[in-house]
Amino acid sequence: MKTYTAAVIGAGTGGQLSMAALANSPSYELVAVADLSLEARAAASARYPNINAFSSYQQLLSDCPTDIICVATWPTSHLEIAHAAVACDLTGILVEKPMAETAVNGRQILNAVQARRLPVAVPHNLLVMTHIREILARVNNGEIGDLRLVEIECSGWDIINAGIHWLNFVITLAAGDQPVSVLTAIDKTSRTYRDGMQVETEAVTYVQFESGMRVVMHTGDYIRIAEPGRDTLFRLIGTQGSIDFYAWQSCYSMQNAQFPNRQLIDVSPAASSGHQLHLDRLAEQMRLGVADYTVAESSLAALELCEAAYLSATHGCVVNLPLSAFSPPPNADWHPGRAYLGHGGGRDGRRLPKKT
Repeated sequence: MKTYTAAVIGAGTGGQLSMAALANSPSYELVAVADLSLEARAAASARYPNINAFSSYQQLLSDCPTDIICVATWPTSHLEIAHAAVACDLTGILVEKPMAETAVNGRQILNAVQARRLPVAVPHNLLVMTHIREILARVNNGEIGDLRLVEIECSGWDIINAGIHWLNFVITLAAGDQPVSVLTAIDKTSRTYRDGMQVETEAVTYVQFESGMRVVMHTGDYIRIAEPGRDTLFRLIGTQGSIDFYAWQSCYSMQNAQFPNRQLIDVSPAASSGHQLHLDRLAEQMRLGVADYTVAESSLAALELCEAAYLSATHGCVVNLPLSAFSPPPNADWHPGRAYLGHGGGRDGRRLPKKT
């Protein structure tokens, strides 16, 4: 079995997950890391004494060519670094999520990867967890009927850093059903930042799909979760039952005709980390000479929803998809909840034409 040399650009949280996965996988040899921080480089070198440590990604790409590169820096730097990496003689690439700070830049990255026909990994680890694969199979098999509502409650996190995982799961769960609009309300008064991004104090994001399915995602610093002791809760509600689960915890509960009183189902977790499972899939694609862009495409779709959520809150409007067609509306001198004084324009809600 071929072993691929690998380097990681960015030694923060995502980079550490990639380094550990590469070191634990028989498919890879971890040979280099790059990070602007001396402390981060020293920590990586202490943990992996045989690797080369560089202070810039340019030096790493020039002096230590490898078969694959893992891009694990801040999202705002992904486009520049990924383009430079793809220009090298790579066999595959990993790009952390979100793939970029905007869907447009993320699409540029994927276009560059596809132009080279490179296999790519985007480590949405929720997708490869055993209990999530079971849940996806049960929903796709119709065990809770037609999916109508996905409710997500998430405390201590935000739309861009955690919501992109949750919305990526929803995109995968929807299995071809397309999102058509996003409406979001945001409280930003605490000026919270997380993982290099300005984020909300609290937000509710509402996504409609073509089928009529809805997603309601409640995120923020301190969110009251419906089940005590949990920090994240998903509820999948169908026409014939429901499934509850708790993100990374390897269990779920189910109520349907088979389990009329709701059954808690414990699931044995995978032996490997999510990053390693994604990287091992990448290695298999490289050996076979194929490239599967399914996860990368769903990641970009999730990023578009995240971006649409922030645009919706900024402009106080519904954002219809695709995002490329969105144009911010003019500021409206309109105050819902106040009395209408009979002037200033507007339309009579009692006389709306039928929508076609």
